[in-house]
Amino acid sequence: MIAAELIDDMIAPLKTSDEVSFALSVMNEFKVSHLPVVNNEAYIAIVSETDLEADVDPDTPVGHIKLSLPKLMVSASAHIYDVIRMMDEHNLSLLPVVDNRENYLGVISHGSLLASLSDMAAIRQPGAVIVLEMSQNDYSLSEIAQIIESNDAKILSLYVHSRVDSTNIEVILKINKQDLAPVISTFNRYNYNIKASFGEDEDPGDLRDRYDSLMNYLNI
Repeated sequence: MIAAELIDDMIAPLKTSDEVSFALSVMNEFKVSHLPVVNNEAYIAIVSETDLEADVDPDTPVGHIKLSLPKLMVSASAHIYDVIRMMDEHNLSLLPVVDNRENYLGVISHGSLLASLSDMAAIRQPGAVIVLEMSQNDYSLSEIAQIIESNDAKILSLYVHSRVDSTNIEVILKINKQDLAPVISTFNRYNYNIKASFGEDEDPGDLRDRYDSLMNYLNI
């Protein structure tokens, strides 16, 4: 998935002639703390809410504001992982997308990014989640897939999470079956450590809380 496919069409850019008060009202409307600034089709800069609130006259044009951020942007062909990295590194609420001439194409917001991640992780598809913990040296995708498929199931998504303070990793699996008992039984026979599971026998409210905790834990 590339940046051009992640654009949020709801958020329009600012012009250099737009006043600070207008920019702040747009930020409040869309619940963002950044906005792109353009001149005709050319992408100029990204302005933050902090820049606009730094003892600036509300009638001042945005083009006259001193900016705290560099000219942050991604190309239309940038991979979603590059988008996530840049937004995380600079703590951005949105990220401008440009073509090869730095003409403005649109922005990627947290909402559009989360929706795309949800599709990538098959979150909307019915199924269940298993979290395995193991040594990095014991990780074998082919064996994990064989165990899943031996129970007439398919892997919908798989993520590997490593810790800086440990040689162990966590493998987060989303599979297309909600009844996890046969799959868990097979993993146990292969001596896998099942750290957590979220299947059809979970209480829906409890499952929602545990899923939210898992996403926060993974910083997604």
